[in-house]
Amino acid sequence: MAEIALETHGLTMRFGGVVAADRVDFKLEARELRCLIGPNGAGKSTFFKCITGLQSPSEGEVYMRGIETTGWMPHRIASLGVGIKTQTPNVLDSLSVHENIWLAARRFHGSREADRKTREVIELLDLGAISRNGLGRLAHGERQRVELGLVAVGDPWLILLDEPAAGLGAGDVERLTGIIHELNRQAALVIVEHDMQFIRSIAETVTVFHQGKVLMEDHVESVMSDPVVRNVYLGRKA
Repeated sequence: MAEIALETHGLTMRFGGVVAADRVDFKLEARELRCLIGPNGAGKSTFFKCITGLQSPSEGEVYMRGIETTGWMPHRIASLGVGIKTQTPNVLDSLSVHENIWLAARRFHGSREADRKTREVIELLDLGAISRNGLGRLAHGERQRVELGLVAVGDPWLILLDEPAAGLGAGDVERLTGIIHELNRQAALVIVEHDMQFIRSIAETVTVFHQGKVLMEDHVESVMSDPVVRNVYLGRKA
């Protein structure tokens, strides 16, 4: 049997009388890539926050490699070897690209290994030409790559990304697609995303959220051609 990287059982999140995530059962295998889609308010972002530790669910459980992580804080989840990138930047604008990535590497590795991993990640993300530039001088797409570098440098076996293509131009999205495929060689990924073209370029299986529940889970082309899905989401966004 394939190793299960991430699993939830009956994951529920309530805000007063509003049920934002409703008894969600989810399973992700090792080195699988899954995109989560759905209209605004569908529950995908709440689900993402519950599995990354940004919110503690009202009910249900989260398991990572069989370890229950329900209600854990993000730093504790990261200590298992999980890379998390949210929409809130986690970089230091006063430092260079190289310094940001090296500091992230130093959390996981000794000094010499951190040097090696920093060089490796800078090459992977094509950041060499700007590696000595300060973060405050970078374009949005460049900053996004640096934030992915902070995730990748820890050699995670599970990566959780919240809208990594948001605000990117076509060239940056194409570069990001290659990076995602490279990361997926070693890690399972869960990606919350709205960009349908980007999803088509990276995903095989897509999970569709609607009204807090999983509406459908299937191959990306089957999802995008399904009339119910198109009615609740794709018809408004595609």
